[in-house]
Amino acid sequence: MKKVLSIILVVLLFMGVVTGCKKTKDSDSTKESRSKVDEETPEGSEDGAKELSKEPITFTMYSAESNPNYDNFESPVAKKIQELTGVTLEIEYEMDDPAQRIGIMAASGEYPDLVYAKGDLLPLKEAGAILQLDDLIEEYGPNLKKLYGEYLPRLRWSTEDPHIYYVGTYPVYEVRLEPANLFWLQHAVVKELGYPEIKTLDDFEKALKDYYAKYPQIEGQDTIPLSLLADDWRFLISVTNPAWAATGGSDDGEWYVDPETYEAVRHLTREEEREYFRWLNHMNNEGLLDPESFSQKTDQYEAKIASGRVLALADADWSIGSPQTALREADLEERMYGRYPVVLDEDTECRVNQSPGYTGGWGISITTSCEDPERAIAFLDWMATEEGQVLTHWGIEGEHWEYNADGKRVFLPEIDEMRRTDPEFGKKTGIGNYTYPFPQWGNGIKDSTGNYVQPDSEIEDIIENYTEVEKEVLAGYGAKVWMDLFPSPEDFPIKPWGATWMYNIEDPDLVDIDNRVTDIGMTLIPKAILASPDEFDSIWDEYLKSVEDAGLPKLTEAMNDMIQEKMELWGTKE
Repeated sequence: MKKVLSIILVVLLFMGVVTGCKKTKDSDSTKESRSKVDEETPEGSEDGAKELSKEPITFTMYSAESNPNYDNFESPVAKKIQELTGVTLEIEYEMDDPAQRIGIMAASGEYPDLVYAKGDLLPLKEAGAILQLDDLIEEYGPNLKKLYGEYLPRLRWSTEDPHIYYVGTYPVYEVRLEPANLFWLQHAVVKELGYPEIKTLDDFEKALKDYYAKYPQIEGQDTIPLSLLADDWRFLISVTNPAWAATGGSDDGEWYVDPETYEAVRHLTREEEREYFRWLNHMNNEGLLDPESFSQKTDQYEAKIASGRVLALADADWSIGSPQTALREADLEERMYGRYPVVLDEDTECRVNQSPGYTGGWGISITTSCEDPERAIAFLDWMATEEGQVLTHWGIEGEHWEYNADGKRVFLPEIDEMRRTDPEFGKKTGIGNYTYPFPQWGNGIKDSTGNYVQPDSEIEDIIENYTEVEKEVLAGYGAKVWMDLFPSPEDFPIKPWGATWMYNIEDPDLVDIDNRVTDIGMTLIPKAILASPDEFDSIWDEYLKSVEDAGLPKLTEAMNDMIQEKMELWGTKE
């Protein structure tokens, strides 16, 4: 497996209350954070941009992500971008192995104008394929400078090479309104069982057993209590990420960082996580785990979910968005899912919502093949303007949204319904297709009209998006939103080291170790889960020895050095 497999995350899982990393462990409340952002973030930030031609130009772009809703730059939003900037994008989205593709690109010397490489930018950097952006941002990027503000240094590569090679991808000043989540349970299950407490793995298992005993079939098909997805890199999202979540970790990809000492270990080597996988082994031997969890492809997994017969999942919200929408469209709201803070035992604290602050580790680069880098950076700068942000997040005024009598920006009723129920909403409208991986204002920022630049940035918006069944289930738990069931981001300090899944490992030997360690896990962890209970420990011990022999101690030492370097670079080291 390539390095990307060992560091990918759940895009949306890492985002939390972003108010800047501090040297103290104090944490402002969400309300205070939003006020701070609203007061300090410049509004209407288009002023100061150097005028460049808006003559038609086409930029080619490669994205290491797949995007089944890509509109080939033909949607209404894409056409409006073209009209306002003169820019047409020809984007190639990755459908297979991005690390391999980036390697081939670096070796060939043939590059598109723009590249989003996620965590695999190093080969292009070493090949001299990407431009330093410091001077371009200084001259042509006033809106980028305003957007990133005090966080601009977090786009710099390292202390040894303190230049900017990409424009950061994730939203700046993002406030978490919904919990980071990995454990899902159908509304029908908790309703049938009278809203039982769902806090530990035992609670989760009991709910599945009790419901499964009553309903071994759903709509004539066999009920599946719990299904996982191990299709390529999704193994890390659905199989291994839930282990750190259930054992009190926050999202650092394949690592666990002690919140007191800042010492990192590969999270799967922790004894607490052995117990999580022992539980999965138990679930399999009880007949509660989908036997196809380690063989099914993504489309098969999504089809099962959309059928309504999978009771529970361990996955990221973005991973199950399409089948959830399909369930809603089919009026199977009871077969949709709620989010629950499931942990190993009563003594374990759920820390999935702890904020990393703005990490800035990935972004869009301009390559040496781009014939007009000034125009390219100016386009990315325009994407960071209020005009660009409103267009890409909301669409076109009068066609997709309007201001209501109170001056609040709202989607037109038919568009609002479409975005909730139509899996091809992004493809048909273009809304949301040009937000990630482009520069983004977070949901903590208001524009010059006093409206949040991102839809669904207020609790009332979140509640309005819920189905009636979802509201009923939340009421059954005495809650209004899912975050009410979880510890809040403000309960934890912002992580001064950011998120290790966004760190760049530059040493080829370390990258090789990282790949080997990941490959070993993808082989031996399923073997341990599917084994008989009396074989589990011996296989797990084999896993621990194998990753140590593969060089994990050396990689761990390097990761700890990188954590210290990152905190020094950012000024967050105590």
